[in-house]
Amino acid sequence: MTENASQQPPAPDTELPTQYAPADVEGPLYERWVERGYFEADAKSDKPPYTVVIPPPNVTGSLHLGHAFEHTLIDALTRRKRMQGFETLWQPGMDHAGIATQNVVERELAKEGKSRHDLGREEFIERVWQWKGESGGQISGQMRRLGDGVAWSRERFTMDEGLSQAVQTIFKRLYDDELIYRAERIINWCPRCLTAISDIEVEYQDDDGELVSMRYGDGDDSIVVATTRAETMLGDTAVAVHPDDERYRHLVGKLITLPLTDRSIPVVADAHVDPEFGTGAVKVTPAHDPNDFEIGQRHDLPSLTVMDEHAVITAHGPFQGLDRLEARSAIVAALRAEGRIVAEKRPYVHSVGHCSRCKTTIEPRLSMQWWVKVAPLAKAAGDAVRDGRVKIHPQEMEKRYFDWVDNLHDWCISRQLWWGHRIPVWYGPNGEVVCVGPDEEPPTGDGWRQDTDVLDTWFSSGLWPFSTLGWPEQTESLAKFYPNSVLVTGYDILFFWVARMMMFGLYAMDGTPPFHTIALHGMVRDQFGKKMSKSFGNAVNPLDWMDKYGSDALRFTLARGANPGVDVPIGEDWVQGSRNFANKIWNATRFALMNGATVEGPLPDASAMSATDRWILSRLNSVVAEVDAFYDDFQFAKLSDALFHFAWDEVFDWYVELSKTVFQAGGEPAEISKRVLGEVLDVTLRLLHPVVPFVTETLWTTLTGGESVVVAEWPKDSGFRDAAAEQEISTLQSVITEVRRFRADQGLQPGQRVPARLKLDGTALSPHEAAIRQLLRLQPEGDSFTATATLPVSGAEVALDLSGTIDVAAERKRLAKDLAAAEKEKAQATGKLGNEAFLAKAPENVVDKIRTRLAKAEEDIARITAQLDKLPSA
Repeated sequence: MTENASQQPPAPDTELPTQYAPADVEGPLYERWVERGYFEADAKSDKPPYTVVIPPPNVTGSLHLGHAFEHTLIDALTRRKRMQGFETLWQPGMDHAGIATQNVVERELAKEGKSRHDLGREEFIERVWQWKGESGGQISGQMRRLGDGVAWSRERFTMDEGLSQAVQTIFKRLYDDELIYRAERIINWCPRCLTAISDIEVEYQDDDGELVSMRYGDGDDSIVVATTRAETMLGDTAVAVHPDDERYRHLVGKLITLPLTDRSIPVVADAHVDPEFGTGAVKVTPAHDPNDFEIGQRHDLPSLTVMDEHAVITAHGPFQGLDRLEARSAIVAALRAEGRIVAEKRPYVHSVGHCSRCKTTIEPRLSMQWWVKVAPLAKAAGDAVRDGRVKIHPQEMEKRYFDWVDNLHDWCISRQLWWGHRIPVWYGPNGEVVCVGPDEEPPTGDGWRQDTDVLDTWFSSGLWPFSTLGWPEQTESLAKFYPNSVLVTGYDILFFWVARMMMFGLYAMDGTPPFHTIALHGMVRDQFGKKMSKSFGNAVNPLDWMDKYGSDALRFTLARGANPGVDVPIGEDWVQGSRNFANKIWNATRFALMNGATVEGPLPDASAMSATDRWILSRLNSVVAEVDAFYDDFQFAKLSDALFHFAWDEVFDWYVELSKTVFQAGGEPAEISKRVLGEVLDVTLRLLHPVVPFVTETLWTTLTGGESVVVAEWPKDSGFRDAAAEQEISTLQSVITEVRRFRADQGLQPGQRVPARLKLDGTALSPHEAAIRQLLRLQPEGDSFTATATLPVSGAEVALDLSGTIDVAAERKRLAKDLAAAEKEKAQATGKLGNEAFLAKAPENVVDKIRTRLAKAEEDIARITAQLDKLPSA
């Protein structure tokens, strides 16, 4: 553990400011790291590779707590691996975010009184690129604030030339392998953004709507159906019932009249229908509902589209031209006038999908789109986890992964946007369809035109682990850094981004999965466990907390809450506590430097060390091993907690305090302890660095004179353990803790000095008398010493003279009063718990409260009685 980045470090500059000021330190330090190239990765290196990609943030985005959380975890992993000697690549980049970016630029155009159609496609795309150059990507600067150790020279963008070539290449290969096709299917349609959107771009929320029950047909041939979207009845082409439902068996195969139209529709039997729900009969609108579309396919029903892309009614009749919501009210009113409304329920709360970008209610819509045939790709993605090539962490998330990939529907990849990777398919004047690869010339001549749609953003981000390394070219970077070592991402996009990367990686890279491990984390929530949202008023800008408390404080708080796959609550007071921890590290290191702590020279032989020195080195090695095990298991919360308690409790509160008496005494023991303290701080700062990089860099370079802790060697467990020293110091801690507790119970101030006689002979505590006296503020006994309280602790005896410090009679009176109150509380609780009639009637929570009161009263009685026993006679 004695090696540092420099073999012979210069004498350190021991001058540190009296207080740590993150704002003065963080920016310059980060720029120095970047300038020195610490975060770059060399494909020619013979070091073993360690690769992680950044989940590419949207170019329109800014750093939120979810980003800060995820980036902290990835940065901790990559900083540690870099220190362990790996050629470490944390690949940065951004996603072009098709819908979000197009919306932003369209809003800017609207301020000028223009739309994208006024500019035309080419000029609009130029405008988007202009916006990206001027305003996009502010998140990059915020990543620097957080301390992200990414390889900036390798930064990629999903619309840059290389990645665009990768997109066109894989589209062409999939098309040629008949894994991409064009078909008319039901998709999620946003009437505001005017495009199909993916499932992940649909946000579901409970809305107040209406449930209307309507009677179709007449007399014995009538049937009642219920719907929350009455306007779609204009497109009904059947009513479906369950095949075994006796109520409707006589109607199956018959035609009934569809109200408000001049059409008749059949009654069909389909096992999809739940006979127990509602009336057991459902209207079937194949062009406007995904389940109805499947029923329509099974029964060869026509699909009638009755709304346009703006969700305006197109069906002929009095409702034509009405918005869907206007039509809903008008149709219900018309049905009511005909006496066909059987029941109406308002409000009817139900889950409704909304566009995540503009919050418009989604409209299921039959549309001609491009699709990926996912069955063979999804099977490969499932097999890679089942056969162990890819590990999912935590393992219990595997079931959710399999539930998804084993039941994937074909993926709609086309979007009706202008910003994005345009589909590389050309249509000819005679119905020709030609897919063009990146090295092929598109067909030209009269009547040839390119498909106007662009690809789903997830299509390009699904290539991220290998397209960023130069694929389809066989580059040195691809050979060195693919597959990724680990993917760190939220469980919320396990099904969307992760599954797509698995499918594409296995397909494009000859069966080699894109990463060895998928480490899933939870979502950041507020301190009460509630989802953070602007609408809830609990959203936090992480930059505000970094400005106030420093980036290290935010990072440490986030890491300390990061249990695998579990949501992370966070509150400002916790960040403030982490700031206090950073200050504690600063002050302890400053004390050590002022008292001559050093890393120069080898550690003295253990036989020359005191038990205190051997104890802290033994504990240090245990913590190194513990932290390594937690890192390898992605247990960020546990490793952060272990480091916090070791650094604060054992190093700063115990070892530093115990060393003060040694330093004051001087001599060879002091010189040994200075070297041990230097070693402990050196290793502790290196262990802490991946999570809190800024304060540790400042302190480590000052302490050691080394170049940078970023490139220092990661600590190794030397195997040194000393159980006897650990037991001896544990006994010492017990004595000091017990006497401190007694002093506090007697109302003594922490700094108040008390005469004391220590009987330590024959115990392991004998060498520690000076430390015990200093830490407990115990004066020599003196000639007039009178032992008014004697504490037998851990085989030793501490006799205190409290005659000049407390009024024993008053203290006995106070404790006696407290004891009487506790005994009264115990008697009352015991009486109630012994009353069978009371127990028979009282709610369980009330009985539990009384049991808790009884336990507390018994605790108080024992504590107060012990205090009275230790007091001298009045």
